[in-house]
Amino acid sequence: MKKMLLALAASASAIMLAGPAAAQMDQVKACFIYVGPVGDFGWSYQHDQGRLFAEEHFGDRLETAFLESVPEGADAERAIERFARSGCNIIFTTSFGYMDATNAVAERYPDIKFEHATGYKRDHPNVATYDSRFYQGRYIIGQIAAEMSETGSAGYIGSFPIPEVVQGINAFMLGAQSINPDFELKVVWVNTWFDPGREADAARALIDQGVDILTQHTDSTGPMQVAAERGIFAFGQASDMIEFGPETQLTSIIDDWGPYYVERIEAVMDGTWEQQATWDGLAEGHVVMAEYANMPDDVKAQAEATEESIRSGAFHPFTGPINKQDGTEWLAEGAVADDAALSSMNFYVEGIDDQLPQ
Repeated sequence: MKKMLLALAASASAIMLAGPAAAQMDQVKACFIYVGPVGDFGWSYQHDQGRLFAEEHFGDRLETAFLESVPEGADAERAIERFARSGCNIIFTTSFGYMDATNAVAERYPDIKFEHATGYKRDHPNVATYDSRFYQGRYIIGQIAAEMSETGSAGYIGSFPIPEVVQGINAFMLGAQSINPDFELKVVWVNTWFDPGREADAARALIDQGVDILTQHTDSTGPMQVAAERGIFAFGQASDMIEFGPETQLTSIIDDWGPYYVERIEAVMDGTWEQQATWDGLAEGHVVMAEYANMPDDVKAQAEATEESIRSGAFHPFTGPINKQDGTEWLAEGAVADDAALSSMNFYVEGIDDQLPQ
């Protein structure tokens, strides 16, 4: 009996040292906060498509809720807090400017899981971050632009000068320069993620400056519609915008969030959710290229070859030699930029016709 009691005590001690197992859940409530309307047919639309994908996958095991057009800043923190109090088990905050608000609310609700899209702060163990390597697709569209442009110049509509957006501009330029070393790129900053009117005005201003290709890192279909009206080529953003430019869209970088949302909600259900930083791209299916359209077969074949080279890991868009805009060397011949360098990118590469806002 004494030996049995000692054995039981030892077993109990081992269990306590290992800590309690994470609880499994039969049903989960997942909540989503969007910076734009779900009908923007861009960024927020694609996140909501991911939510719907998860709903279909889990059926009755999953309840979802969302808030749309939530401004970044104090309003975001109030919205996240509202969800935290409403019984959400996991909250996805889907804009860069929600980063501090997400971490502030997460500190107050340690039993809720928080996932922040495109951010880098994980100040608490219940906060994870996720992002996609959009720059991979932007290198491809840069190559296409250089092949398709008659003027040798493109226009780029930027939202905010954060590293993710700067990466995209630079990757586009590097892709274009790989085809035409003298290619020109003009940038207009609109300081918003979603404002169809302002984005359309920026598109018209760029066309008036002589560009004959448009691309964007903003969320509305405004630039694509202007391109269609003015009869020039353009690239969609975040979702396939071919409906708004059937004869002018060359391709679009599609953000496919559905499988990631299923994976992370499943982790909450089975008690295996852990903090992590996810940054996936073409290889993992987070970045998807829409159909290559309105281009000659040889341009399409080249785009497909570049896509496959990036997907397989044979090529990285940020491979030296690469100089900064002022002509100083950033990457030597054959050197490849690491994720830390890309995540903090705050300069233009050589050849871009713009002054990066500070």
